[in-house]
Amino acid sequence: MNNPWNKVIYRVWAPFYDYFFNSGPFLKARKKIFEDLDIKANSQILFVGVGTGADLQFIMGNDVSVTAIDLSPEMLDKAKKKYDVPNFKFMEMDAQDLTFSPESFDMVIANLILSVVPNPDQCFQGMLRVTRSGGHILIFDKFAPPSRELPAMKKILRPIVAMMGTDIGRHFEQIVKPYENHVQVEEDVPALLNGMYRKILLTKM
Repeated sequence: MNNPWNKVIYRVWAPFYDYFFNSGPFLKARKKIFEDLDIKANSQILFVGVGTGADLQFIMGNDVSVTAIDLSPEMLDKAKKKYDVPNFKFMEMDAQDLTFSPESFDMVIANLILSVVPNPDQCFQGMLRVTRSGGHILIFDKFAPPSRELPAMKKILRPIVAMMGTDIGRHFEQIVKPYENHVQVEEDVPALLNGMYRKILLTKM
């Protein structure tokens, strides 16, 4: 997986993405992720890898300022057309190279991105850097089970699935370990497909 290839893949995905990942069980899971989320008025929120904007519907109506980034101009264009509102700003940007100042956001939302970027460690480090102390990072993504090796079949399928733009073998625990003294895990619960997808809520200390 690399950025040029991801751009190609998500150019192909863009017309169909919502049919697969913003409907049915995925839509229910996305909705549940946001149900109990405490979003303060006047918050500055960053969506990392906003895609077609599937999650933006769940914060519409809140008195917040939203910056939404994505590597794919085709995906970003679809999000822009859905949410042409003054408090939403859309930017083409690499999630591994966030150009914002340190501690710029009260909340960073990173749904289905850590399994997609070529370097999840660099992506997570950047998200942590731009989150204010006491701010939150919300993650909805697929991860391999903690402290367990991938089953043989997933090991075989992993490089094939990666060609489609996502990695099914990453461990969140490995990604967060270098920063465990800088974040507190507030919530880590199954969200979809028997826990393959998880909701993880972190607070930056």
